[in-house]
Amino acid sequence: MRLEGGCYCGAVRYKAEGDPMMQAQCHCRECQYISGGAPNTFIAMPAAGFSYVSGQPKQFTRKDLERAVTREFCAECGTHLVTKVPGLPAAILKVGTLDEPKQFQPQMAIYTCDMQEFHAIPAGMKTFEKLPGH
Repeated sequence: MRLEGGCYCGAVRYKAEGDPMMQAQCHCRECQYISGGAPNTFIAMPAAGFSYVSGQPKQFTRKDLERAVTREFCAECGTHLVTKVPGLPAAILKVGTLDEPKQFQPQMAIYTCDMQEFHAIPAGMKTFEKLPGH
């Protein structure tokens, strides 16, 4: 799969190639903060196939969390583009930043333990209280 995307203002652009590692919606509390309250929809792509093609994002990592993720976003418009998880060789792309969001084919909903009553999960989608296998 080849994906291209970028931020709202166009200052930061990326490309990603490879087989998706996961396509999901995350209901964890941290993702709710970043999304404005909704579940976070994402495609995890192999890190080796990911690169920024124009511009460079700012990064933010919480210092008070053990194994905190790094969130990459446009310094100009604030669009959250990518999340990187320590020890996971993936670039976790935000579906809303894709040039073609229709490429997203969600497989599961994760961290449903933090799900809000107003979150929706498509009928028949696999759900996990945390991550699969945990």
